[in-house]
Amino acid sequence: MDTKVPEKLHVDAFELRFADISEVSLSQLQALSMSVGWPHRSQDWQHLRDVGRGFVALDEIGRVSGSTMWFPHGENFATFGMLITAPRLQTNGAAEWLVKRMLEECHHERIRLNATRAARRICATFGFMPKQTVFQCQGEILSVPQAADIRQGLDLRRLECSDLDVVTALDEPAFGTRRYEHLKRLFESSICYGLYDGGRLMAYSMRRRFGRGHVVGPVVAYCEEDAIAVVHPHVVAHVGSFLRLDTHFGAGPFGSFIQQSGMSVFDAVTTMVSSESALYGGPSTGAPIVFALASQSFG
Repeated sequence: MDTKVPEKLHVDAFELRFADISEVSLSQLQALSMSVGWPHRSQDWQHLRDVGRGFVALDEIGRVSGSTMWFPHGENFATFGMLITAPRLQTNGAAEWLVKRMLEECHHERIRLNATRAARRICATFGFMPKQTVFQCQGEILSVPQAADIRQGLDLRRLECSDLDVVTALDEPAFGTRRYEHLKRLFESSICYGLYDGGRLMAYSMRRRFGRGHVVGPVVAYCEEDAIAVVHPHVVAHVGSFLRLDTHFGAGPFGSFIQQSGMSVFDAVTTMVSSESALYGGPSTGAPIVFALASQSFG
């Protein structure tokens, strides 16, 4: 950025100032996300702070009125998320102020984010380009849709920490960069499944506590059939309870399997990138595909 972002912002009768996100309590952050209807628990915020960096906007009496975070993946790639402004400030420039500060501090050349409808316009003014729709699928699992038998010769099994290196190797071309540390952190709190062809990992999935229940993600596979195979055991485990999955696949075999299980489309956001080099990998290159995001902030 050519212009230094001011440390304070006057919004009507309010004066806001920046603070590091590590300096406020988890209960304050949870209250902020609840004010806009986001389901994050204090434990979810702790996970975000463990692997990311960010700022909050504080008013004169120390209330958290906004937030923004970024999550480094190596030297020149980051994902951006948790852009929140309190309802009373949403039309007063506070979000733009937060994005400017994030861009001033986050020096990564490639940035990917998932923007809500309100944030999409703001991010576009900073040069971010819309690329894909993310469907936020969630709900109570009512039944387990019929899935095709696992292809002959493939073996579905629970993954252990010893599988992390091969998971990272499969994930890297799909996600677009190596995210070993993030996957390691997710492994610690997730139930994971992998689909092996002999000694070659063909697909993997993770499930962890989040928000109102559990979330499935990330999910990476070469094809929809294998993605369904590694998601299927998570659906079976949660019949009668709440499950969420964020995916670019709103239709087709994978999208149909997710929605028929009871996870209907609740909302949608837009994947945006700072440059073409920040895109996900895709089937056109023969690379594996991200079928479900770890979260909208992590990608």
